Amino acid sequence: MYRSHNCGELNASNINMEVTLAGWVQKSRDKGFMNWVDLRDRYGITQLIFDESRTDKTVFELAKTLGREFVIQVKGTVIEREAKNKNIPTGEIEILVTELTILNAALTPPFTIEDETDGGEDIRMKYRYLDIRRNPVKNSLLFRHKVAMEVRKYLSDLDFCEVETPYLIKSTPEGARDFVVPSRMNEGQFYALPQSPQTFKQLLMVGGMDKYFQIVKCFRDEDLRADRQPEFTQIDCEMAFVEQEDILNVFEGLTRHLLKEIKGIEVEKFPRITYDYAMKTYGNDKPDIRFGMEFGELNEFAQHKDFPVFNAAELVVGIAVPGAGNYTRKEIDGLIDWVKRPQVGASGMVYAKCNDDGTYKSSVDKFYDQEDLGQWAKITGAKPGDMIFVLSGPANKTRTQLSALRMELATRLGLRNPEVFAPLWVVDFPLLELDEESGRYHAMHHPFTSPKPEDMALLETEPGKVRANAYDMVLNGNEIGGGSIRIHDKATQQLMFKYLGFTEEEAKAQFGFLMDAFQFGAPPHGGLAFGLDRLVAILGGQETIRDFIAFPKNNSGRDVMIDAPAKIDDAQLKELHIKIDAI
Repeated sequence: MYRSHNCGELNASNINMEVTLAGWVQKSRDKGFMNWVDLRDRYGITQLIFDESRTDKTVFELAKTLGREFVIQVKGTVIEREAKNKNIPTGEIEILVTELTILNAALTPPFTIEDETDGGEDIRMKYRYLDIRRNPVKNSLLFRHKVAMEVRKYLSDLDFCEVETPYLIKSTPEGARDFVVPSRMNEGQFYALPQSPQTFKQLLMVGGMDKYFQIVKCFRDEDLRADRQPEFTQIDCEMAFVEQEDILNVFEGLTRHLLKEIKGIEVEKFPRITYDYAMKTYGNDKPDIRFGMEFGELNEFAQHKDFPVFNAAELVVGIAVPGAGNYTRKEIDGLIDWVKRPQVGASGMVYAKCNDDGTYKSSVDKFYDQEDLGQWAKITGAKPGDMIFVLSGPANKTRTQLSALRMELATRLGLRNPEVFAPLWVVDFPLLELDEESGRYHAMHHPFTSPKPEDMALLETEPGKVRANAYDMVLNGNEIGGGSIRIHDKATQQLMFKYLGFTEEEAKAQFGFLMDAFQFGAPPHGGLAFGLDRLVAILGGQETIRDFIAFPKNNSGRDVMIDAPAKIDDAQLKELHIKIDAI
């Protein structure tokens, strides 16, 4: 056998034991008459000692040839270590080596395999298999495994059944761009990789599977950022004979279970807020509620004076920033420049300082008196020592700008503690949203989402006011999951397709299989999907998801390690019926 123990399990209780270890050389320290080697595997590090007076001469000389990342096997005796290392579990012992076998020599790695490495992101992604040997990446992957196992355990205990659905499916016009796959046997036709298993999990409900889940790869050909990859993993779930409350209870329970088992944190029942409340109070539909700074709408107390900027605005809205009353003019000007950046797009910002003596000093004292500013403080919840920042303009745009400022200030003030977890549900989303350029409505979630029953009559007259039977779970300002009660009858689904601009023929061509299935006894059903990558990253205290994915793509969607995507040769193109002159 290659090893009797791993490199992280030996301790003082094993002294005098004969053992066999295998792993990688982390580093060596040659003192001439004595040589120490740190041997590393996935489980930890064990120190080896080669002593000129106690080690066979051949073994001793061979040890001097070992380089970093050599793969070796050793046999020897566990002995007490003279200079103990309390920072590692094996720090009380070392192995006096009697036999040494080099299993594989190694080139010098292009960066140090240490927790704090000297390798930049590009080089580490190119040699990702080396990066995985570092504790931060290795531990992130082990952490992901632990989360996935807890998910499977929790859902299986509730009688959910994991069912695999196809990866080669039909392209649909809704949602993000599909990745397409040419069919060799069906000339000129293409499969698509699934953006989600949505229709298949609904068909499983028609098939009577009742409770389904799947930890599944999904694919979207869209622009990338820190929390987005072209291929990602969902915890995909569906249940039959349920209402919204049933689904919220099950998956709130799953999230509480993960927080308890993974982080040791007990969380009470999650708050629930409506989409309209979220947008009005936080400026976005995935609010971070670890801190306050809730929006205060100031139109009533800002548009009665002769300040033209506020008088011309659809919305005047502010936030109270705790303890920011001591900001210097330079810091305030820096924030004004920050909100004017193209990424935020504000034209300016008004501020009012809440002095410790109960008075106020603002950038618009020319127009507003102490009573006015006192009303601003009351509406925003500002206290002495705080600063009120105010933006104005078109309502939706201004809320988005103030939301960005709120998050930036919270980051600067250290209010976004990654070890604090504040989950909530956002419910009652709009069913449809209007694309101003095309004048067409689009499904805010997807076209299979059921309208609220009490809003069905509005579909004909005021479709923009119809609320969806949909819900999102938000954790620390990130949407980690979302779902809905589905449409389960053909007539309502046809009506939804009509309002989304599908002709009857287009709807039948794209989704006829689903509407046909609804005619054979489809039960009421609904579900939810979590983004596993994002969920794991947040539980792990990170904003980015790459280190929790074994082999991620870069910001251009490339795998720089295997150099993909790549061109294929002319013979393959011809076999796939793809014209070479079109490439």
